[in-house]
Amino acid sequence: MTTVSDVSDSDKFYKFLKNIAIGPAIELAFHPWVEGLEHIPAEGPAILASNHLSFSDSIFLPIAVPRKITFMAKSEYFEAPGIRGKATAAFFRGSGQVPVDRTGGNAGTAAISTGVRLLEDGHLLGIYPEGTRSPDARLYRGKTGVARMALEARVPVLPVAMMNTEMVQPIGRSRPNFGVEVGIRIGAPLDFSRYYGMEDDRFVLRSLTDEIMYKIMDLSGQEYVDKYASRSKQ
Repeated sequence: MTTVSDVSDSDKFYKFLKNIAIGPAIELAFHPWVEGLEHIPAEGPAILASNHLSFSDSIFLPIAVPRKITFMAKSEYFEAPGIRGKATAAFFRGSGQVPVDRTGGNAGTAAISTGVRLLEDGHLLGIYPEGTRSPDARLYRGKTGVARMALEARVPVLPVAMMNTEMVQPIGRSRPNFGVEVGIRIGAPLDFSRYYGMEDDRFVLRSLTDEIMYKIMDLSGQEYVDKYASRSKQ
């Protein structure tokens, strides 16, 4: 299974996917636009906190951002059986994604611990605070793990808005729709340094997470729903 130390070993494959195998095709098919690249730090750790409309968010965003982005992926992607499962696992490992077991009572703690270690190693970490894809293109309540990682690792959070990706690959559809105008807006870094040392205060974590989600809403123009997307799906 991929570990945090393995991430740096996948740079060549990541660049191959971005610059040769996938990136040019995405540019040709969708001509995605992006605003706010100047906010991405040239080096050092930071969190990209994005809304989540489609599986393709994890394709469009890395192609748009000059720096390598590391996402924490569900461990199921690395454990599926058969040839297709092995191919999927190889793709995720090769692109530097890190598996996280999101089942069981310690799932949240494991994800936060992995995220903090990645940030301490200087990575640009991509996170979807909603925890799952939006079922209806609205923006749902964020989970507080993003705020806890930011405080524990002492890093800035950049709000990100993915635009129209739900129309590229709607939930349940394997083939993409072409001709969709895809956009990405990256907001200015949110500095939470005044709260460092308060990562165990659940009221602080909730407040900071709500601030992050508000910034995402402001960038995306989405309608906000004050409940978790996972509950809405149920």
